[in-house]
Amino acid sequence: MQYRLDKVSGNKLSVLGFGCMRFPRGIGGGIDMRKTESLVMNAIERGVNYFDTAYIYPGSEEALGAVLEKNGARERVFIATKLPLVFLKSSADFDRFFDKELERLRTDHIDYYLMHMLTNRAQWDRLCTWGIAAWIAEKKNSGKIRRIGFSFHGSQAEFLQILDAYPWEFCQIQYNYSDENFQAGKTGLKAAAEKGTPVVIMEPLLGGKLANGLPDEAVKIFKRANPSLSPAGWALKWVWNHEEATVVLSGMNAQAQLDDNIAVAESAVPGCLEEAEAAVFTDVRAVLNASYKIHCTGCNYCMPCPKGVNIPGCFAAYNAVFAMGFVQGMQQFVTSTTPTSPKRASPGQCVKCGACERHCPQHLPIIKDLQIVRRKMEPGWFRLGIAIARKFLKVE
Repeated sequence: MQYRLDKVSGNKLSVLGFGCMRFPRGIGGGIDMRKTESLVMNAIERGVNYFDTAYIYPGSEEALGAVLEKNGARERVFIATKLPLVFLKSSADFDRFFDKELERLRTDHIDYYLMHMLTNRAQWDRLCTWGIAAWIAEKKNSGKIRRIGFSFHGSQAEFLQILDAYPWEFCQIQYNYSDENFQAGKTGLKAAAEKGTPVVIMEPLLGGKLANGLPDEAVKIFKRANPSLSPAGWALKWVWNHEEATVVLSGMNAQAQLDDNIAVAESAVPGCLEEAEAAVFTDVRAVLNASYKIHCTGCNYCMPCPKGVNIPGCFAAYNAVFAMGFVQGMQQFVTSTTPTSPKRASPGQCVKCGACERHCPQHLPIIKDLQIVRRKMEPGWFRLGIAIARKFLKVE
């Protein structure tokens, strides 16, 4: 196992982090504790020391806590979990959720604690009016939180604002070869690294789509280049090639996945991709791009939108529907447009001012395309559900 230094804390973190959202489940839908324990302990024995979970992952915190306690392994790992911002209604909820997480995880402290799905500066500013900075300081002074960070889903411009809004000790972003300009993207990755902020990478396999959901032609390209390296291995190696990536999370739920990921992680050093290997991704991207309907490059010249629409995020999610399937596309759309946030970023916010089109180097009909995206991604049932959710969460 390779390790990279968290330059803020001095911790040596395994380049492969265990994403605990997808623990194996049984017939009834509950987490299969026997399989989960086997995977977690096997990962620890082979050098994985970073485990990422969250309050909203059903049963995940409880399962991880039970396994670590049973095997006396708590001090061998770093636990990362998250404050569920979407459920917060007042400052009283900070302790309510945090204390429950400590109970679930059977621990007295969290090594890496994140603001979950922080998407825009307005959302962070709202938390600040509730006293989040003082709360964080109190938890850090007591040792209950060792490092504070945020996981991000939003536009690149918003990421850069949030990054500068607080002395974060790490951050977590989505990053993979299929669209390196999506959300925070390569620009955000490098900006965080330049500040000395460790970066944890989520969705390197795009929810498994880059492992098992690629077009046949893309799989053939990878196999011709290196038959011994799986599509998942190619995707992980691409991320590990970046020296700015401290930890790369993988949601492993089978022994074969763990074995495959660890095999690649053993040589995961910055610059591990040879020039010929890097060229392979150009061909694979071309196959993926052939299914795209809107040829947006994610350059972000159209941003910021005066009304806050995450234009590149909307287009990337729409394209993902055709390249990766509706579920994956909708997941990207929801996380990119923050429909339950005080500051929405959906195509429905567009007022057709034309500012974006004046700056688009591809001369895309952005206004027209946003309406196409809205019809596909925001049907009536979706808008009704979001309206109900916003009312329940008391989002103004």
